[in-house]
Amino acid sequence: MDDIMRPSSGASGLGLASVFPPGLQAIYGECRRLYQDQPNPLQVTAIVKYWLGGPDPLDYISMYRNLGCPAQEIQEHWHYVSFGLSDLYGDNRVHEFTGPDGPSGFGFELTFRLKREPDETAPPTWPAELMQGLARYVFQSENTFCSGDHISWHSPLDNSESRIQHMLLTEDPQLQPVQTPFGLVTFLQIVGVCTEELQAAQQWNGQGVLDLLRSVHMAGGPWLITDMRRGETIFDIDPHLQERVDKGIESEGSNLSGVSAKCAWDDLSHPPEDEDDSRSICIGSQPRRLSDKDTEQIREALRRGLELNGKAVLPPISMLSFYSMSCFSDRSRKNSLESESSTAIVPHELVRTRQLESVHLKFNQESGTLLPLCLRGRLLHGRHFTYKSITGDTAITFVSMGVEGAFATEEHPYAAHGPWLQVLLTEELVEQMLDDLQDLTAREEPILPKEYSWPDKKLKISILPDGAFDSPLQ
Repeated sequence: MDDIMRPSSGASGLGLASVFPPGLQAIYGECRRLYQDQPNPLQVTAIVKYWLGGPDPLDYISMYRNLGCPAQEIQEHWHYVSFGLSDLYGDNRVHEFTGPDGPSGFGFELTFRLKREPDETAPPTWPAELMQGLARYVFQSENTFCSGDHISWHSPLDNSESRIQHMLLTEDPQLQPVQTPFGLVTFLQIVGVCTEELQAAQQWNGQGVLDLLRSVHMAGGPWLITDMRRGETIFDIDPHLQERVDKGIESEGSNLSGVSAKCAWDDLSHPPEDEDDSRSICIGSQPRRLSDKDTEQIREALRRGLELNGKAVLPPISMLSFYSMSCFSDRSRKNSLESESSTAIVPHELVRTRQLESVHLKFNQESGTLLPLCLRGRLLHGRHFTYKSITGDTAITFVSMGVEGAFATEEHPYAAHGPWLQVLLTEELVEQMLDDLQDLTAREEPILPKEYSWPDKKLKISILPDGAFDSPLQ
């Protein structure tokens, strides 16, 4: 539960009259640099702090009135800044203290810029709950955000009837990175976008779409200010921008390397012995869960579809990093594979791979609509794309001929490591599938279930209603 308060002074305003933690002080100092005339902004504060068992990870969200910059046609707006994703205290009460050289806590705080309506005398507080929701995701999953990431929200950010229903993330244009005694803190700004703009970010890349939004005053302008009353997409405002997206996809492909999704797969060469068994994966007659090493590799594949020396690479099983968001992008991750893994060869003894003769892939409608993106934006550019089930251990990775480190090969294009399936597609098959899957991108809602098959390749894909994935075994 949150409460709204107006602090009486800088230190005491953050509830720390006698002790002002250095991590908090550093962030507050950067805000004071920008807002010298607002030493005591309105704040939303967690009544019961997260480290005392409360539900909200952010201790505070400060809300400032920003006058914009009339010379640059930047409109007046409310500026929200979070406190809590970074290490504020340095005493391990929330974040493990690892020293000043790395990131502080998760390494960032969230910000948000909301257009101020003429009749508003105080900032709306719904952005604070939105930021708390994103922070809860970060704390619970231990996944971090980076500039260029996009978040599928599928609901108006303010619970109204607005078209602004998704988010992109970028560097805050005014707040500078802060070096604290507990590590570095950067400021990531939430940018509200329409569904069509999210899809463009998925099909191309988040940074490219952010640049387009900056170029359109009504859609955010240079400081990417969110206007919840915006009724037109950037493509409605300037139809030529769609051409720039299309050219970008054609020349660069997509940097979306994977999604959490409702998906499943069956080994048609060895169907389940029990007809009532609804499990998607059957290894012999014993369904298996992902081993820890499998999980590490899948999570790393989801974390980043890295390219080393111009070649797309699937990380080896020994990688330990974890990332599993709604959407994952190539260039938004700060880290890279260690040099010893540059060959991207998966040790044979760690991968007890099973070659499959025929497979049946299953996706819900939302996941299915990303198949053309997977094929055109990723595989035709020599990359890979992973679907990781949100309802179980299943993972499906499509790989192209140019991807190193895959255990699916041209001779055995369908290969499984436990519940992780890799599907290797030739360029010829990708082109054929794109022709056959065209209706997935149509505006009309498809009648489900819908089935596509390529008998000569022993491959079948079904698009199923969401309810087909409700079983925890799927």
